[in-house]
Amino acid sequence: MGNKKFDPATRIQRLENFGEFGGVNPSITDSSTFTFMDAKTMLDTFHGETEGCFLYSRHWNPSNKALSDAIAAMEGTEGAWVTGSGMSAITTVLLQLCNAGDHIITSVTTYGGTYAFLKNYLPKFNIDVTFVNISDLESVEAAVRPNTKLIYTESVTNPMLQVSDIPKLSKIAKQHDIQLVVDNTFTPMILSPYNLGADIVVYSMTKFINGKNDGVAGAICASNEFIAAISDVNDGTAMLLGPVLDPMRSSSILKNLHTLHVRMMQHSKNALYLAKRFREIGLKFSYPGLPEHPDHELMNSIRNEEFGYGGMIAIDMETAERAASLMELMQQRGVGYHAVSLGYFKTLFSNSGKSTSSEVPEDVQLAMGMSPGLVRFSVGLDHDIESTFDLIHSCLKDLKFV
Repeated sequence: MGNKKFDPATRIQRLENFGEFGGVNPSITDSSTFTFMDAKTMLDTFHGETEGCFLYSRHWNPSNKALSDAIAAMEGTEGAWVTGSGMSAITTVLLQLCNAGDHIITSVTTYGGTYAFLKNYLPKFNIDVTFVNISDLESVEAAVRPNTKLIYTESVTNPMLQVSDIPKLSKIAKQHDIQLVVDNTFTPMILSPYNLGADIVVYSMTKFINGKNDGVAGAICASNEFIAAISDVNDGTAMLLGPVLDPMRSSSILKNLHTLHVRMMQHSKNALYLAKRFREIGLKFSYPGLPEHPDHELMNSIRNEEFGYGGMIAIDMETAERAASLMELMQQRGVGYHAVSLGYFKTLFSNSGKSTSSEVPEDVQLAMGMSPGLVRFSVGLDHDIESTFDLIHSCLKDLKFV
């Protein structure tokens, strides 16, 4: 049950990267450009033929390299690249892998910004996209064409909380010699997509990885070959489009990364408690940590079990009006904040169809099974989760929803 052998937390813990004067934290390098003692070394660095040399911070920066190394260690990949946002990580990967005339298969249930990029933006480059139910593996395989370059999915989909069968998707991808790209934003440490067969893993580090909602960042985890390709000075998508992460923010995220395992366990513990109490009062919701979830056994078979099932719950209030009433009252009573995003130390909640999935047309939302009243509930790090449930329950009772 679960994956006991892969330990992303210990991989991060054992990293050593000292500061310039022996500081326990790596030094922050805020230089945009770097000097060379001889012209040949600069030339070799332009050609990607030197180790440990930095040229220009849009290309590489020591602070960003330290965070990239830590993220790669967590994911188990050879390398990583950090970006200025989660969306820039996603778009960099897709634009690097695809040219005009190529084809992508993607889960229809995905973050609204990703959906908009795939549906509305890529057609201008003559890149075709097929949207599928990612749980229907036959439809995934049937969608493969001669010009298909990749399958794209989220490990746990936003906001429906479907669990992608990464090992089986990987098998399909390898059979057709295409790439499997997985967004693991909802479940860092809980799932290790690369270890399960994904070729490339992307993150919005804005969410659980940073955990503070004080910055926006993303990450790409992949082979050294792919990281070198996106950072190539001549045709690398990251190098030429420039989605660079500020080194000050990079340094801050690196320190927060070292507490991620503790935070994910607490997010998961709190979410599981709330899910069990929601079940007791008859609330309609989805959480992969309970046996009632259709992908519960799949989740058990692929997760790093000590980190739980994640901090996300999808609550179905049936209508947008009921969802709004509940969210407003919960914020008034101190449950958390009515806000987009997730992975914060306080609980955040929003009506997905009217916010983070609003880019998805309403008919598509209904076809995928997204209720107009779906509340995406990102459970915080509450110490007294029992009293948090009491507050939520009081809101539901006073609104006569239970």
